[in-house]
Amino acid sequence: MSNIRAIRGMNDILPDVTPSWQYVETVIGSLMASYGYSEMRMPIVEQTDLFRRGVGETTDIVEKEMYTFLDRNEESLTLRPEGTAGCVRAAIQHGLLNTVQRLWYTGAMFRYERPQKGRQRQFHQVGAEAFGVASADMDAEVILLTARLWRELGIAEDVQLQLNSIGNAESRNAYRDALVAYLRERVDALDEDSQRRLASNPLRILDSKNQETQAVLDGAPSLVDFLDEESAADFSRLRELLDAAGVAYSLNPRLVRGLDYYNKTVFEWVTDRLGAQGTVCGGGRYDGLVEQLGGKSVPGVGFAMGIERLVLLLEECGQLPPAEASADVYVVSFGDSAQTEALAAAEQLRDALPGLRIVQHNGGGSFKSQMKKADKSGARLALIWGDDEVAANTVSIKPLREQNNERVGQQSVARAELEQTLRALLAV
Repeated sequence: MSNIRAIRGMNDILPDVTPSWQYVETVIGSLMASYGYSEMRMPIVEQTDLFRRGVGETTDIVEKEMYTFLDRNEESLTLRPEGTAGCVRAAIQHGLLNTVQRLWYTGAMFRYERPQKGRQRQFHQVGAEAFGVASADMDAEVILLTARLWRELGIAEDVQLQLNSIGNAESRNAYRDALVAYLRERVDALDEDSQRRLASNPLRILDSKNQETQAVLDGAPSLVDFLDEESAADFSRLRELLDAAGVAYSLNPRLVRGLDYYNKTVFEWVTDRLGAQGTVCGGGRYDGLVEQLGGKSVPGVGFAMGIERLVLLLEECGQLPPAEASADVYVVSFGDSAQTEALAAAEQLRDALPGLRIVQHNGGGSFKSQMKKADKSGARLALIWGDDEVAANTVSIKPLREQNNERVGQQSVARAELEQTLRALLAV
């Protein structure tokens, strides 16, 4: 019988990697709180119509990438492919949008696409959404938040901000007509995917990765020439705010993002450190989405970033913290009475010294084998109980690492003095 393996593109995150994820998640959580964003946790499964209405019927996500199935009630359900639509649905459902609201979330997302480095079928995103403010200062806030994140992670020099405005629906439709008219005259020079999008979602052709298509676009009408006055004014104000805050950016007139709900400002943070998969974080404004999903008219702006790709970037840039040992103290014992004493003492130490990582050796074994495991754990100290220690009500403490470039010798201390001795040796 063959072994059951993980589904392709849905990877296990193993213990040697999870500390890097925990580091990133801790930094992000602290940063979100410092800007007044509250954490939200949404279901992994939603009604399929949420994404059809929210993300857009003609997007690649809805057309080709969603994991959709019928449940036992014949209701169409979908594993969430992104977080914004679910966050908006939850905010509407629970009446959270009667005031300015700042929310963030993290969790697994699912898209059926070709697995590659940093891009899997089950991937993990962090997202933030701000509701209730239509002006450019909220756009600036979410961008400034991400800029601060890069500084705190030590990668500010490795990412670059790209900005664009895609205007309101009317200006976008006018531009769409002009773009389609231009491209129809050159349709044979477009790649197959762009030819398909020409009828369904022509703006997505702008961010095609095909070099021949990009050459065709060099002469295409520019979106900025079709911007409505309000969008142009908001975009100008956003640039003023970013300039004042010292955030560098470049204008990318072909930046449109891949989801239909965006309007006005869109942005991406990109890097050249991860090969072709250069986008680290992306977002923008979506003022019509709340109403589109059944709520009242409430403006919104937000962003999302993939944790897998962010961890890869930190690794590439040498900004992941060094791996820590799995234990501070390793407890060794020989014989039933010694094991009983050691088990009870370890629990008392966990009460007295919270945060101290104490690993108990279980399953017996020789002194040599137990000490090998103690050393392999990375612990600084081994606590040793045997018959002699039980009889004398003492414990032996054996340093496993050099301190001040010298190895301190093993010592025996009274059981009652163990906590105080550990505090001194470990500076806790």
